[in-house]
Amino acid sequence: MTSGTVGIVLVSHSAQLAAGAAHLAAQVSGGTVTIVAAGGTDDGDLGTSAAKVSEALRRADQGAGVVVVPDLGSAVLTVKTVLEDVLEEHGDHTAVLLADAPFVEGAVAATVTAAAGGDIKAVAAAAEEARHARKL
Repeated sequence: MTSGTVGIVLVSHSAQLAAGAAHLAAQVSGGTVTIVAAGGTDDGDLGTSAAKVSEALRRADQGAGVVVVPDLGSAVLTVKTVLEDVLEEHGDHTAVLLADAPFVEGAVAATVTAAAGGDIKAVAAAAEEARHARKL
């Protein structure tokens, strides 16, 4: 039995984009979901940082797992590298799911589902389903 809500990690090449999406998603959840932005490189440039992703995963984990929403392809590679390191160190990373989702819409959908008490699979599925949400 897990406790807490599913945490969300937003991995972007831009610290500002990650922070903005996290702020938007937090407003939707009323602050009930832990959402951590992991954007930019360690020295503040555009890119991704394995150290930032690792720290974000640790901070987002509230006991029910973590769903990661990346912005672009190389962010996916950074997350996969971090998860391989976790697997090597701890033997398991099943409490983390990487969602193939649109960044902003996926972040909001994941957060709404987590706030409603959805489990890690439901939260990841909601993020991925956001790809089909029409705007017009």
